[in-house]
Amino acid sequence: MSEPVLILERLVRRFEQGGQVLEVLRGIDFRLHPGEMVGLIGPSGAGKSTLLHAAGLLERPDGGRVVIDGTDAGRADDGVRTRLRRATIGFVYQFHHLLPEFSAIENVMMPQLLAGQGRSRARARAAELLDLMGLSARADHRPARLSGGEQQRVAIARALANRPRLLLADEPTGNLDPETAERVFGLLVSAARDQGVAALIATHNPELAARMDRRVRLDQGRLDHVA
Repeated sequence: MSEPVLILERLVRRFEQGGQVLEVLRGIDFRLHPGEMVGLIGPSGAGKSTLLHAAGLLERPDGGRVVIDGTDAGRADDGVRTRLRRATIGFVYQFHHLLPEFSAIENVMMPQLLAGQGRSRARARAAELLDLMGLSARADHRPARLSGGEQQRVAIARALANRPRLLLADEPTGNLDPETAERVFGLLVSAARDQGVAALIATHNPELAARMDRRVRLDQGRLDHVA
C-alpha cells in the first residue's frame, strides 16, 4: 500500500471555556491513503470541524503529530504550513466562501494564481473544472447570480484547482436541500475519485457517509472506525 497522505498521531486539541479546560480531541490516531475517501461522522459539537482544522493546518494541535504527505507539519513554522496548505490541501466548507466581486471562473483561478500559476493556464484549469461540475455556461457569473448548489460546486472546483493530494470537506452539503445535496455530493465524490485525491469528508447524512470507502466516528474526543 502507498504511503499515507495524512497521518494523525495522538492528536490532542483543547480549549479553555468558562475557566475550565475542554479537551475536544483526546489522542486521535488516523491514516488516510491516496485515492481513499473516508466519511467523518459524529454528533454536533463532537469536534469534527476542529479535527479537520488541525488536519488542514488551520489550527495547531496541543499535542501529537500531523504528517502531511511525509512532512511533519503540526509544529512546522508558518511558512512551511502555508506552502503545504497551498500545494497539498484543498478545503470545502459548508458555506462556500466565494469572493463575491469575482466570477466563478476567477474564483477557481484565484488559488492557482496565489500559487504562482500563469493566468492562461489557471484559466484553462478553472474552465476544465467548471465543465466537470456542469457549470461551463455559468463561468462568468458572480456568486450572487448563482444558486446555492452552483456556488458550492464552484467551491469544490476551487478546492481541486491546485491538484491537491488531500481534500478536507466540512459538511459540504449541509446548507443545501436534499436533492441539490445529493447532486453536489455526487459531483464531489466523482471529481475526487477521478483525480485520485485522498478525502476526509465530515457529514451528518448517514446515506452520504455510506458511499465512502470507510467511515470513522468522532465522539467524546475519540475516533472509532465504523463497520
